[in-house]
Amino acid sequence: MSPLVVIKNHVIPNGVNLLNFLPPSLCLKLAFTHREVLLPRSFDVLILGAGAAGLFCASEAGKRGRRIALLEHADRIGKKILISGGGRCNFTNIHTTPENFLSSNPHFAKSALARFTPADFIGLVKQHRIAYHEKKLGQLFCDNSATDITNLLEAECHAAQVQIFLNTRVTEVQRTTEFVLSSDSAEFRAPIVIVATGGHSIPKMGATPFGYDLARKFGHKIVPTRPALVPLVFNPADHHRYSQLAGVSTEVIATAGKNSFREKMLFTHRGLSGPAILQISSYWKESQPIHLDLAPERDATASLRASSRRDLAATRKALQQFLPNRLAERWLGFNAPSSYTNPDLAAFEKQLHNWSLIPASSEGYEKAEVTAGGVDTRELSSKSMESRLVPGLFFIGEVVDVTGHLGGFNFQWAWASAAAAARSL
Repeated sequence: MSPLVVIKNHVIPNGVNLLNFLPPSLCLKLAFTHREVLLPRSFDVLILGAGAAGLFCASEAGKRGRRIALLEHADRIGKKILISGGGRCNFTNIHTTPENFLSSNPHFAKSALARFTPADFIGLVKQHRIAYHEKKLGQLFCDNSATDITNLLEAECHAAQVQIFLNTRVTEVQRTTEFVLSSDSAEFRAPIVIVATGGHSIPKMGATPFGYDLARKFGHKIVPTRPALVPLVFNPADHHRYSQLAGVSTEVIATAGKNSFREKMLFTHRGLSGPAILQISSYWKESQPIHLDLAPERDATASLRASSRRDLAATRKALQQFLPNRLAERWLGFNAPSSYTNPDLAAFEKQLHNWSLIPASSEGYEKAEVTAGGVDTRELSSKSMESRLVPGLFFIGEVVDVTGHLGGFNFQWAWASAAAAARSL
């Protein structure tokens, strides 16, 4: 006679399929001949991480008739989505091109980006009647809040019959004839696993290195990771000179190596931030300088050279034509021309266009919007995101060594890489 199986005080008759009996939200433990055993759950695809890439991949794969389990260690979906874009979610950029991404394998992202475009995601946004607007430079934001995007993704998953398991921390991943994932409450099995666990960025939101550890376990190389789209910290000398300018913003051209961005820069109590600095931080390397043009496309000293009056007051007035007053005062306090001859004014002009400073560090993963580096794309298919080393293992989104510029590009990579994986199943 078969042993008696009891679940939540319900007696299950012999011969009944237990998986059909259990609702997805139930804790899957059985009292079985006086000992607890984990009940295996079998699916076509297991997706790890309910962020932007994981949610979208789950919905797209579910639409193709696949039985999908989406496993998330946090207590809610899309936590980073909800804080993005100042709470309004910069969900794509209409000017997306492959040149908006950095990777040690720079051509890798082209295929996925070409096959799922900003227009494709905008179509989904319109289908869900989400109001949005273009803020600047092609950046699209929700009119209301980022919750609109998480609601969209959740609705798409529901329509595709995706089963979402929250508070599910995977403790072990094995592969025999299929993948076997163990958690505290259940064992999950599937022939396909898609890793969408994100990077190191914003650990207070639950970021972990799980995806990188899993990739290494199965033999993948990891391109060294670093904080990206992150504020930079002054070295002690510059902190002494400029930290009192906290809150001052001005347009600059920020350069690191061969890469330059013209946008706003913001002084903080610890260093520099604002779009120009966040952009260049993705290319900056420790101990290397960044260069700031404080007077883009301006001849700042032209009025001085044309005037018979050349002194500190006249120089201050000239700078205040394009710099905030506090910054003009502070700059002159430490960088005033040694005299007002044409050669010295030329040297002063040159310094305005090429302020070279070496940051002490970045603000780290705690303040970084994304993580640069990640799973080496040379070991992935650019068409499907599938591992070239382990059939059935996929990596999508931020965990991969593809990092977008500021302005909605990282969301577009999440959607595009997710679609590439889902549509290959």
